[in-house]
Amino acid sequence: MKLIIATIAAASLATSPVLAKGCIKGAAVGGVAGHFVGRGHAVAGAAIGCFVGHHRAKVAAKKQAAAAKAQPSH
Repeated sequence: MKLIIATIAAASLATSPVLAKGCIKGAAVGGVAGHFVGRGHAVAGAAIGCFVGHHRAKVAAKKQAAAAKAQPSH
């Protein structure tokens, strides 16, 4: 199970730097949280944190782009 999660996390990081946006920060937070939950959960926490961090960065980028588009240009 750990190998599968680690492989998925590595693949998401290796595909493109754009796809990894938010992943490093999320993986760090998730890994620490998983470490405190119990034995063996740090890797799973890091993988889940990577995906959540990436999702949050993607949503923030969309909001920023929408705000920039809504502002009139002079």
